[in-house]
Amino acid sequence: MESVQPVRSVLYIPASKPRALEKAAGLAADAIIFDLEDAVAPGEKSAARTTLAECLSGTDYGARLRLVRINALDTAWGRADALAFAGHPGVDGIVVPKVNGPADLASVALMAPEKPLWAMIETPMALLNAAAIAGHARLCGMVMGTNDLAKDLGARYRADRLPLAAGLGLAVLAARAHRRLIVDGVFNAFRDAAGLEAECEQGRDMGFDGKTLIHPDQLEVANRVFAPSPAELSLAHRQIEAFEAATAAGQGVAVLDGKIVENLHIVTARALIAKARAIADRQG
Repeated sequence: MESVQPVRSVLYIPASKPRALEKAAGLAADAIIFDLEDAVAPGEKSAARTTLAECLSGTDYGARLRLVRINALDTAWGRADALAFAGHPGVDGIVVPKVNGPADLASVALMAPEKPLWAMIETPMALLNAAAIAGHARLCGMVMGTNDLAKDLGARYRADRLPLAAGLGLAVLAARAHRRLIVDGVFNAFRDAAGLEAECEQGRDMGFDGKTLIHPDQLEVANRVFAPSPAELSLAHRQIEAFEAATAAGQGVAVLDGKIVENLHIVTARALIAKARAIADRQG
């Protein structure tokens, strides 16, 4: 799915906390996942659904994406969650948890036929079926659930996330093969800014569009790391200028700073510039 919608920072907000829901409207997040699942206790889920629906109707969240993570359909709350937000004008998409295959998306798609879907990729089976999940016609994006994935894998924590590397790479491959957005999992130590920055850089370099976050203090780092830097934008513009000059001279490639510049580099350069413009438009 072609898109320059910025999703550098995707902040989870518990749907059961009215004050947090209202405060989120003023935060610098590209997207918000209003969470009815893990962040809400079983006894509060029905009330949280009502609270969230009312808040989304009465609060202006600006240009950021408004996503609702429902409970799984095999729970007591999932079906009611999906139906409650299926036609809600304040919702840009529904995040489906514990997606193991495209059939899990199909069930929600029937209940919410007008909403784009996002799939939580948080189980080994989801990774084995990543290409089929990414290929679902209603899917807009994929969200890594790295905590659940690590638990199911029996993986130990490492700062370099080596035990998760194969799964993360497989998910990015699937998303890119079907042109879907994909955001990395959360960084749990929300007061460790250096650790967050390192993990954001790793995710960015792997190809993720952004990162899910659990605390507003993490927004600045994610927004900065996943945005094109001034140096990258300068290089992109110079590559385009050099390639256009070479093309005008009847040449198929250009040379810039001692390096070959081909059409594939121009595609990347234009995408980078488009992303920067989309970020500027959202901030404006």
